[in-house]
Amino acid sequence: MLALLLDHGLSLGERPEPVPAPGEALLRIRLAGICNTDLQLLRGYKGFRGIPGHEFVGVVEACEEASWIGRRVVGEINCGCGACPGCLGGDPRHCPERRTLGLSGLDGAFAEFLTLPVANLHPVPEGLPDEVAVFTEPLAAAVEVLEQLHLAPSDRVAVLGDGKLGLLLAQVLAWSGCDLVAVGRHPQKLAILQSMGIPTLLEQDGLPKNLDVVVEATGSARGVEQALQAVRPRGRVVLKSTVAGSACLDLSSVVVRELSLTGSRCGPFPPALRALAGGRVRVEPLIQSTFPLSQALEAFSEAGRRGALKVLIRPR
Repeated sequence: MLALLLDHGLSLGERPEPVPAPGEALLRIRLAGICNTDLQLLRGYKGFRGIPGHEFVGVVEACEEASWIGRRVVGEINCGCGACPGCLGGDPRHCPERRTLGLSGLDGAFAEFLTLPVANLHPVPEGLPDEVAVFTEPLAAAVEVLEQLHLAPSDRVAVLGDGKLGLLLAQVLAWSGCDLVAVGRHPQKLAILQSMGIPTLLEQDGLPKNLDVVVEATGSARGVEQALQAVRPRGRVVLKSTVAGSACLDLSSVVVRELSLTGSRCGPFPPALRALAGGRVRVEPLIQSTFPLSQALEAFSEAGRRGALKVLIRPR
């Protein structure tokens, strides 16, 4: 099969078609998305070597459970050991031995086929286009913030970052009715949220201050510092960015101001799929371009361009 391989750089080539282990399904990939974490892999994040890609829509080609064959699916990316306390408690996302699709120990979606445990699969609702369903994984990550925080309508909340995840986060947080503003650097991207009635602010005009909650999704280490500056004493900061390298934090300020820091990673697929099927989130304006897998190198170049939105890869 044709696949994109990350090994001290990206290259396209033929790889053996994966064989599903017991309890796994073989999926034929219909569409996959490039996210900022994929770009960070190129800079050394996680030290990953293999086939990247974790946002996808596929069709089950082979599976021990015949009822899955032929179904269009999306898939959760964390594969736990199944035996540790976390897995037994229903949380494979934090299994210490987990493999993570296209990120750690498991080949991902920038290929014609991949394998994934059946337990990770979610059927795509009938009639939901691939171009919408492919946003399930990042939208689930946005929904996770509402799982972690209770937001009141009186809360002053900001999303820092107008990338793909930031635009999804702003739409999701707007469901709470909070006093929300999205902060970014690109007027054309903020205009997407403005068209939905979500207030926006250009970073160059100054960050808001004394906020109750700041959700950091800038994709940069600098964004963490900005979030800490914008939140009020005893406020809450949610960190979403995954960045190669490290950030310097003024921990004394965190202590003295009694701030709450929350890391936020993957999220629940069912509410994300319901939101997409119900039209509660608009993702079509976030799509910039689609490339065939044979042009995946060009796709990554496009995705890494400053201000780029979602770039998709279609294997066939």
